Amino acid sequence: MSRTEKNACCAGNGSKACRLCELNTPFTQQTMCANAIVECQIGNLTDCILIQHSPIGCAADNAWFNLAFKMGLGRRGKPLQSLQIFCTNLLERDMVFGASDKLRQTIREVKERFNPKAIFISMSCSTAIIGEDIDSIADEMEPEVGVPVVPLHCEGFRSKHWSTGFDISQHGVAQKIVKRNPKKRNDLINIVALWGSNYFTDMLKPLGLKVNYMIDTASYDELAQASEAAATATFCHTLGSYMATVLEQHFGVPQIDAPQPYGFAATDEWFRAIAKVVGKEDETEAYIKSEHERVMPKILELREKFKGVKGFVMTGSAYSHGLISVLRELGIEVQGSIVFHHDPVYDSGAEHQNTLKHLVDNYGDIPHFTVSKTQAYQLPQVFNRVETDFVIIRHQGLAPEAAKLGIPALAMGDEHIPVGYDGMIRTGEILLDILARKRFNKVLQRHVESPYSKWWQSQKDPFILSKNPEILDKALKRKAGK
Repeated sequence: MSRTEKNACCAGNGSKACRLCELNTPFTQQTMCANAIVECQIGNLTDCILIQHSPIGCAADNAWFNLAFKMGLGRRGKPLQSLQIFCTNLLERDMVFGASDKLRQTIREVKERFNPKAIFISMSCSTAIIGEDIDSIADEMEPEVGVPVVPLHCEGFRSKHWSTGFDISQHGVAQKIVKRNPKKRNDLINIVALWGSNYFTDMLKPLGLKVNYMIDTASYDELAQASEAAATATFCHTLGSYMATVLEQHFGVPQIDAPQPYGFAATDEWFRAIAKVVGKEDETEAYIKSEHERVMPKILELREKFKGVKGFVMTGSAYSHGLISVLRELGIEVQGSIVFHHDPVYDSGAEHQNTLKHLVDNYGDIPHFTVSKTQAYQLPQVFNRVETDFVIIRHQGLAPEAAKLGIPALAMGDEHIPVGYDGMIRTGEILLDILARKRFNKVLQRHVESPYSKWWQSQKDPFILSKNPEILDKALKRKAGK
């Protein structure tokens, strides 16, 4: 939220800070939970197994996560395989009498049938409600099966936001998988990331450094060697700061004390922070200089093409800040952004991890900056209050909703596209293709009927239900004629 908007925020008290009021809304269309994030993290390990101790409904995301897993393996050049997630399929009887024996039997079966290097157990809302003791079962079964058995307390109501699932996954890996007595290496850099293409290897190879990706698409041995690395970095502080901080505080692996590598300023700082850790300052300065000279002609060319173009970003918090930096490097005006969560302080407490401050200090304020959880019904009002020629969306389900409003949408499925110096060029070239279909979106808009009432479409404030939850009840009563 811009400085000029703070007095109009939900706090309504003129204070410097602005209280988030999204949780007050009486209506929500979609969200995720920590259990689902554990699915897409631990469930995406190549030689481990995740057991969801839950009703079968909690496994409904597995088809989509299997697709993401296979795409991620392809981007990393690894053999394709399917998810290794199993569900205990709790039924009504299990909810009444308990399901501990069912979990024990599942652990035995996955060990016998697949011989994984580790077995993870994820808690669901249902198993938390009935008090299943997955910790004791894990301790009991580990000697029997002969591999680490890792409990993960990720029931959906444990946190107010799904991103907690990243921390829970990383906690389990650090607790039971990472080597305790590592042989240190000065050429290995941990990168905590999702399924994105392997651009970090190309970025670090000229400095003689190798990449150890974690968590999803990683193997047991790749996770175990995290404590051997010279340092840890991440494409997104929201997603990776927990693992980076654990490795620093408990295993002596420093995390890179720099902004995320998006745009010239942050990427320069990122490389210099790595160079300081591995003792390659001179080589790194020469590398930064040569990279600027190499990419700048193309960046200037793209800036000419993007004159007068406006963009909008809808992703997770720290990732959004990085994307906006890249857009502004390309000369694209960004009047607004919706971030799906806000993390004012990251796990290490390091000043350089304040990505929003880095964005504002280096690229200026964002007039309409808002925190909201992937609510499609808010989009008409959101886009009515800003001018934009396209929108970048991380959660792909929202991209069609923007397209129906006549706005070309880039569903950023490969989250590593904007990383580093070449990332600015990659992003710019993709956006040129996106902008080329503006006419298609306008035609689509004319032929798509809005599912929302005229009352809602007449509203100007996308967050009016959060500020005044009682309005929805009044509107429903008017519609019913009461």
